[in-house]
Amino acid sequence: MKSKVKEFIKKIPKVLRYKRLWLLLLLPAALALYLLARASSDFAEFYAVNIYKYIAKAWSFVSSLIPFSVAEVLLALLIVGGLVYLVFAAVWIVRRRGKRLREARKLAMNLLCAVSVVIFLFVTNCGMNYYRYTFSQEIGLETGEYTSDQLYNLCVFLAEKINETRAEIGGDDVLELSDFSDISDRATEALNSLENLYPTVWSGFNSVKPVMLSELMCYTKITGVFSPFTFEANVNYAVPDYTLPMTMCHELAHLRGYMREYEANFIAFLACVNSDSAELRYSGYMLAFTYAMNTFGSDDRRYDIYASLCDGAMSDLNYSSEFWAQYSTPVAQAASAVNNAYLKANNQTGGTKSYGGIVDLLLAYYDS
Repeated sequence: MKSKVKEFIKKIPKVLRYKRLWLLLLLPAALALYLLARASSDFAEFYAVNIYKYIAKAWSFVSSLIPFSVAEVLLALLIVGGLVYLVFAAVWIVRRRGKRLREARKLAMNLLCAVSVVIFLFVTNCGMNYYRYTFSQEIGLETGEYTSDQLYNLCVFLAEKINETRAEIGGDDVLELSDFSDISDRATEALNSLENLYPTVWSGFNSVKPVMLSELMCYTKITGVFSPFTFEANVNYAVPDYTLPMTMCHELAHLRGYMREYEANFIAFLACVNSDSAELRYSGYMLAFTYAMNTFGSDDRRYDIYASLCDGAMSDLNYSSEFWAQYSTPVAQAASAVNNAYLKANNQTGGTKSYGGIVDLLLAYYDS
């Protein structure tokens, strides 16, 4: 039997016997899938609904068995392990006199194989989803031009809902929510419940995970991250509490295959405001209000809108402004520049400004 196997292997072209060749083939495969998705939203949507959905659910379940963020640990190991590997590889090459070029080639090949795997996983686990149908297409929501009066009316409405939900919660001081796991469970339940209204916002996914190094994460001004390599929705828990539910739902929307930032914001908003939890509804209305007011610009009526907010809401907004001011550092600017470039490279020409696209959807949603 063994001899037959050896004979069979000998018949295989030598180039196909190298295991690393198959890893390298992942790179052109990823490029082909990416270009197909970019060229055809039909293909990207088919992939999201018929393939990504099941891959994500399976791996989301596996990652949920581990109580901490696997992505955070892997990132730390990658940084430390990568540096150690490069140092040892350099020492090894120096010591291999007469064979240094061959060893350098092996090192380059290993790195290229690793890059091929990472790019393939990125493309199949989230990259293609940037080109699927828009959420507004799926739910039949038509966006268009709007007037300043329409935007004003939206801001007034959101301010009223903020006051209403803050009164349910009670108190005028800065909002302090219950423990992280409780809010996480409520956010997950809110996202899962959306499937009854919007079938493509699938249920059956697990909750978010807190980032252990949240304090350090604040210096980047990043509030949450979806990891396409571990299918985890990771959230910075050190941020102002009123923003937590909306941030959780935003990352959970990414987990469900909606990668465009403004769509993840809008889906998170829908999940929050349709929740039975006053804290979630308040978070949804507050974040939508912030985006809408930022879009409203310098219109004098903005001051009247802010004046209409209750003391509790103003406490939260003022605290949030003071909180983030202390992290306005070159690190945050660099992180924003990287995020801006990443978004522009993935079908979001507005870069970081694309988060504010939620306002167009909000205006269309309430107009309809």
